Amino acid sequence: MSEKTEIPTDLALLGVLAVLWGASYTFIKIGVETIPPVTFIAARTLIAGAVLLTIIRWRGLAMPADAATWRRFAFQACLNSVVPFTLIAAAERSVDAGLATILNSTSPIFTFLLTALITRHEPVTARKLVGVGAGIVGICLIIGTQALGGLGHELWAQLAIVIATISYAGAAIFGRGFKGLDPMIPAAGSMLCGAVILVPLSLIVDRPWTLAPSTASIQALLGLSIFSTALAFVIYFRLIHTLGSVGTTSQAYLRVPIGVGIGAVFLGESLGPAAWLGMAFVVAGVAAMTIPARQARLAQ
Repeated sequence: MSEKTEIPTDLALLGVLAVLWGASYTFIKIGVETIPPVTFIAARTLIAGAVLLTIIRWRGLAMPADAATWRRFAFQACLNSVVPFTLIAAAERSVDAGLATILNSTSPIFTFLLTALITRHEPVTARKLVGVGAGIVGICLIIGTQALGGLGHELWAQLAIVIATISYAGAAIFGRGFKGLDPMIPAAGSMLCGAVILVPLSLIVDRPWTLAPSTASIQALLGLSIFSTALAFVIYFRLIHTLGSVGTTSQAYLRVPIGVGIGAVFLGESLGPAAWLGMAFVVAGVAAMTIPARQARLAQ
């Protein structure tokens, strides 16, 4: 497949990833109603890891056997699942799914800053600066002044989501180190490492055998684990290597209207009146932050 063919494919996958992760906030909100956050996320990583490992075996691939790679998987798990998944799940016990989506959508900003100030592995271009600005404007238009006014409530839960967002930004950059592997390998490795960390903690803290989760929470857990985690992380690791860390996290701008919309439909949460105009800025921001990176490679 030529690089010209891959450009629209990558942008389509970016949209799919935005839908899968946009839905995750509603899945989490429903799931943590009757399942404690640590156990919920332990089950999420365990199920997702098992699904990915099964597919890897079916494809005839093998997981790495060296300890160094598994240490990298474990570090990636902390950045991309253990810390952010658990913080967001705990926060959504008191924060609306839509607001969690909005706060977590700032991951491209932190990725851009970490890239520009520390790693410098991607160029800081005028288009990316415009993309960041357009995305921020779009987010502000979508959430409206009333949603922004709610940022003072449940401060600690909201700060937890911001910390999770910074962790995601670090994961997007560190994830580039798995470029030589099939995308499913680091996705499965990081999920399995996350489960190894969280399952014992769940057994100690929550004693899951004493819980009585609702059918809705179990269904939300399965949807989150299979679609918004296993499938989403395969797409994520592919895009990290084709669109770059900033380009991949820019799907957060698309995730805002999707996540807020899903929350409105299934949870009765409200949308801002300027959502359509905000969507235009969001799409412009995504295009500005992703397309130039690919065009630059085509010119080489």
